[in-house]
Amino acid sequence: MTRVAALQFASGDDVGENLVTCLRVIDAAAECCPDVMVLPEFCNHISWYDNAEHARTVALALDGSFLEEIAGRARRHNCYIVINVSLRRSCGLTVTSLLYSPAGALLAQADKQTLMGHENLWFERADRVSEVVNTPVGRLAMFPCRDGVTFETPRGLALRGAQLFCDSLNSFALDEASLHVPARAPENRCFLAAANKVGPLIPLDQLDQVSAETGIPRRFLNGAGESQIVSPQGDILARAPREGECFVWADIDVDDADCKLRADGSHIFQNRRPELYGPLVNQPECEAVPNAGETALVACLLPPADADAEAALDALPQLVAELPATTRLAVLPELFAQTWPQDGVDTGNISAQAVIDAMLDACRRRPGLALCADMVQPVEDAYTLSVVLVSDAGVIASQDQLHDSARFPGLVKAQRLRTVDLPWCRLALLSADDLRYPETAKLAALAGAQVIAVPGRLLEPWEATLALPSRAAENRLSLVYSARPLQGRAGVIATLHEDFTLMTPWRERAFDGHINQPLLTPQEPGSNCTVATVNPVASLNKLMSTDTDLLAHRPRHLCAGITAASP
Repeated sequence: MTRVAALQFASGDDVGENLVTCLRVIDAAAECCPDVMVLPEFCNHISWYDNAEHARTVALALDGSFLEEIAGRARRHNCYIVINVSLRRSCGLTVTSLLYSPAGALLAQADKQTLMGHENLWFERADRVSEVVNTPVGRLAMFPCRDGVTFETPRGLALRGAQLFCDSLNSFALDEASLHVPARAPENRCFLAAANKVGPLIPLDQLDQVSAETGIPRRFLNGAGESQIVSPQGDILARAPREGECFVWADIDVDDADCKLRADGSHIFQNRRPELYGPLVNQPECEAVPNAGETALVACLLPPADADAEAALDALPQLVAELPATTRLAVLPELFAQTWPQDGVDTGNISAQAVIDAMLDACRRRPGLALCADMVQPVEDAYTLSVVLVSDAGVIASQDQLHDSARFPGLVKAQRLRTVDLPWCRLALLSADDLRYPETAKLAALAGAQVIAVPGRLLEPWEATLALPSRAAENRLSLVYSARPLQGRAGVIATLHEDFTLMTPWRERAFDGHINQPLLTPQEPGSNCTVATVNPVASLNKLMSTDTDLLAHRPRHLCAGITAASP
């Protein structure tokens, strides 16, 4: 077993005092004898500077006394220590996570790949991928804060064999701890230790002024705490409170991170389609959307749990009739009226055309409604799983599944992702298995999709609580995901706040500590119909902060590993 500790504390604007704090909390955490300690981001100085010279003055040298003291603590306590600081480099300044061995040796450095807001004024982005370090206590990988808010950096590390992510945070965002941080662990079947700050993140004498200028209440200008350790299944093994200096720890078996199988037996990496992921590296921005969009009423439909295929089709007209008159899109669960052929033999299945005809009949009674479902389609002597969109005008669009799945042996896969322009949004159609790959949701966003419709099926509980919200949040798009219940949870309708960009006026809501938490309407497991309003126009704003666009400023220059063949 490997014992991992996440250390939580405040840093100020005095480098010497910050070193004292680091050493004090390291010594306190040593009482639980961890093999690995993870410290927060910007341990040497809060990320707030008067000018470029000030930023350089408080940055550290790799061979300076501050980091020598940290290396000495690694030796004293016979453990690995991950610390993040601002560093002076020949190329300028970087935000860098450092890994020290129990012998006090510097084993690895990981420069920040995506800078947040004003960090772009002072620091240089990473120009190379970070290492995965093979140690006696596991294969360790480091990334700081913003690099874990979207999937790219952790994904690349997981593909290179990481078992434990060491995430150093300097964040006041409540949704970072509740959503983005924990999602990276089960998404990659890795353990994750995230250490965050508490206390003010800007100088005390400027708190009131900055609060007034930004509209962020003073209490939300503090580090949000909630340092945590997460399992490859998305379970929180330990979590610190939002306030207060402390540490948390957990014992983990790093070999658990080597099992990359989903509940259905699909391998999360071997079924990837790197040949489809080229836009993640090559495309700088998302495609233009021809319409600005408007709010729209959408729905998740759920046929009766005990309905067989015939009964599910028979129930469809009544399900549609119960929808509000202005509903624009309704989505049904995965294979609501069919099953996948076993051993390549389709026996007793209702035909795809019969399903489409039933959908058409229901839509003819509701002009303006588009109905989405997936179905088994014969292709020569094999089958594909097609997500089909139907209106009273006929079949509008379809998308065949892109990835192999253990649940669908012999599947014929599509060779590209398509979108369809509706009067109120640009829509992508994805199967449940395709959305399980964060790469696919990013492809949809780069293609300009504002909404994704998914005839879904949950395989594991974390998908409902972390995967679906994170796909919506990190790509700034709405999601309509209909699924039959799993352990009390079903699908979800996720949409976006228009107010998103930090340091700009917010009109829709007051800042509540959440930057990019989507608005979620859970599908009620016992209800035939769950309805909510989505806001496609909000997806047009991808700018989290100055020079930090979720798509345009993603670390695409370091994503070649995502488009390479999977290990």
